Amino acid sequence: MRKVLGVLAATVMCAGVACASTLDEVKARGKLLCGVNAGLLGFAEKQADGNWAGFDVDYCRALAAATLGDASKVEYVGLGTQDRFEKLKSGAVDVLARNTTWTMERETKYPFRFAGISYHDGQGFMVAKLSGVTSVFNMSQAAICFVSGTTTQANVDDFFREKEMAYTAQTFANVNEAVAAYQDGKCDAYTADQSQLYAVRLKLAKPEEHIILPEVISKEPLGPAVRVGDEQWFNIARWTLFALINAEELELRGPGVVEAREKSKKPNVRRLLGVEGTFGADLGLDADWAARAIAAVGNYGEVFDRNLGAGSKLLIERGLNATWDKGGVLYAPPVR
Repeated sequence: MRKVLGVLAATVMCAGVACASTLDEVKARGKLLCGVNAGLLGFAEKQADGNWAGFDVDYCRALAAATLGDASKVEYVGLGTQDRFEKLKSGAVDVLARNTTWTMERETKYPFRFAGISYHDGQGFMVAKLSGVTSVFNMSQAAICFVSGTTTQANVDDFFREKEMAYTAQTFANVNEAVAAYQDGKCDAYTADQSQLYAVRLKLAKPEEHIILPEVISKEPLGPAVRVGDEQWFNIARWTLFALINAEELELRGPGVVEAREKSKKPNVRRLLGVEGTFGADLGLDADWAARAIAAVGNYGEVFDRNLGAGSKLLIERGLNATWDKGGVLYAPPVR
């Protein structure tokens, strides 16, 4: 009976007719189609050698390792703010892992489900040092540049209205246009998620002449999203993320996963790495799914440090993205 129920759970209904699940399609295709930012330092960027690198890229690699057994079997699809949701909805990508904010509207108005929070972010502002502005509260009547089609403008509208301040909106179709306008002095500030501000500042002609203001005006929980209607794929996307977070809590590092799987006597480790339980089979995967994902990219902390933190150019502190036992809010349900 359990086997029958598992098969039924893995079947998606298309207009009343059974069709292949996303996992089936990914396996048949032999690669994962992963929607990422077309170019954001630290999160997703195509390198000079043609390879992609970044925080979101590593999530895609972990998902490919879990489902296909090979972290390299990913086709990265660079998406902008305007087309990312349509591409996910249409099936052009299997998962959207593109610094996208989880909001109620995006799970109710659009047919999507967010797998979890991979990065706790918040919207901030960047200004030129010569402007003398040291706080967003000094920015009444300012002209502010930002990208349209995001939660950014709504956050600015809410903040300035609440504080009874006025501003002039300068909207652009993409980050490059918005940043170019900011550098040309067409606006007094550029606003985006703080993680993006760190990346953008590094690419300015003279990064040291610009500062990121201390205020954060919104919650921006970023995470991967999948289409609604395929619970099996949703669970795989979700628990791949949770596996990386749990691995950090359990002090499992990528290079040591094989040894830990063979020697660890800790029940939490043994369950996560597939030595005990049927957790892989319950997802429709084999027992080693999580071990492969962790071995491919490392635990969450390793992924963060390599792409965003101490081992990167961005040098972003963990802050809220530290695990709950280290002063942050990063938390994953247990494998049990």
